[in-house]
Amino acid sequence: MTETVDSSQKILSTVDKLWGEEVEFLQTIARFPSTIEHEGSLQLYLKDFFQNELQMDVETVEVDEKEISSLPGYAPSEWSYAGRPVVVAKAPRSIQESKGNSLLFQGHVDVVSPEPKHKWSVDPWSALQIGNRLYGRGVLDMKSGVAAMVYAYKAIQEAGYEPAADFSIKTVIEEEATGNGTLAAANAGYLADAVLIPEPFGQCPSTAQLGSIWLRIHIDTSSNLQSDRTGVGANAIEKAQTIIEALQSYREYVNRDEQKPPEFAHMKEPIDVEAGTMHSGDFASNIPVEATLEVRSAVYPGKDPAEGKQDLIDWILDKTKDDEWLREHPPSFESFGFHAEGMIMPEEDPLFARLDEAHEFVTGTRCGRQAIPVTTDARYYGLYYDTPVTCYGPSGAKMHEPDEWVDLESVKNVTKVYADFLIRWCGIHKKKGDT
Repeated sequence: MTETVDSSQKILSTVDKLWGEEVEFLQTIARFPSTIEHEGSLQLYLKDFFQNELQMDVETVEVDEKEISSLPGYAPSEWSYAGRPVVVAKAPRSIQESKGNSLLFQGHVDVVSPEPKHKWSVDPWSALQIGNRLYGRGVLDMKSGVAAMVYAYKAIQEAGYEPAADFSIKTVIEEEATGNGTLAAANAGYLADAVLIPEPFGQCPSTAQLGSIWLRIHIDTSSNLQSDRTGVGANAIEKAQTIIEALQSYREYVNRDEQKPPEFAHMKEPIDVEAGTMHSGDFASNIPVEATLEVRSAVYPGKDPAEGKQDLIDWILDKTKDDEWLREHPPSFESFGFHAEGMIMPEEDPLFARLDEAHEFVTGTRCGRQAIPVTTDARYYGLYYDTPVTCYGPSGAKMHEPDEWVDLESVKNVTKVYADFLIRWCGIHKKKGDT
């Protein structure tokens, strides 16, 4: 035990020695504008970093929609996968004897749009450090977590050790819209005995998460316009407002206390139901005859996303039937993007015990638990691949908002916890040739 503690202390000290380098690495990857469809350049950079800087064995996985479209968890995508691989880097081992369990650290490199850019007080792609905060799109969600998992391994490597069981780092695409990157890589066999995902929820492991569905709602008033003898038809924007009111009443309904599972009972509104985009009209003096809303709704664990979509559609049709025009000309609905189930994670799994120990060793505090009212790629491992998984990552604020920032001290702590957790889960060997 003393030897293990000494090794861990040496590795944690190495995290401190590498800290300036880690911040520079985080700034470098944060300056890639890796919104969906544009992750390719960053993935190539990471592939090169894993190969040449960390001397890891690297493979890539191309997402083949035809191959994964029949799998549970697949979501219909509207983006090309050309030039956007998943990158998987495996740690080499000079000693093949295993004495621990295999482990996968996984982070996503796609980020949401920085718009409206004029609302930022800094350039969203500058990765600007101000005091102990780093600002920029994606620095919190989740490139800081990616940096932490990379430098946790690098600290072990620099200290002269290697994992005593299979260890891999995986960077995936399109987590923010479908999760198909993770699904493709898992289907290709890139799995482990446990998975840790560095979602930025403040150094507290997640034990439950919501599912998510996306729905596109089309309103077409052109037929009315053509048949109306006055030449004035229904205004599509005004009809969209009626649908938005239906969405608001649905949000109130699904967030009633009697609807909530115990894991989410303490939250006022765990189910977010929002219109994320609206497109309508092209000229101030024209009556708009088309409108399209793109809507996101969360779903509770245990709820089939298809059932959740139908519930939402039925609610909209019912709540808009008092509008004579919408009753006679109902909107049409189209599924796209997220079709994600929620998940409860069994915290009795040894994964949580080892992570608790690492957290307490590094921070001196006990580790809590939390249900997160969002969707993450953890669902694939827990629901479809029978793999223990949790999310644990840094702290910050304004995720998906202007002036997103991450607390750098939390990133350093998380890096240390990851390193110590890796030691406890995989075990470590002194690399051959090192004294």
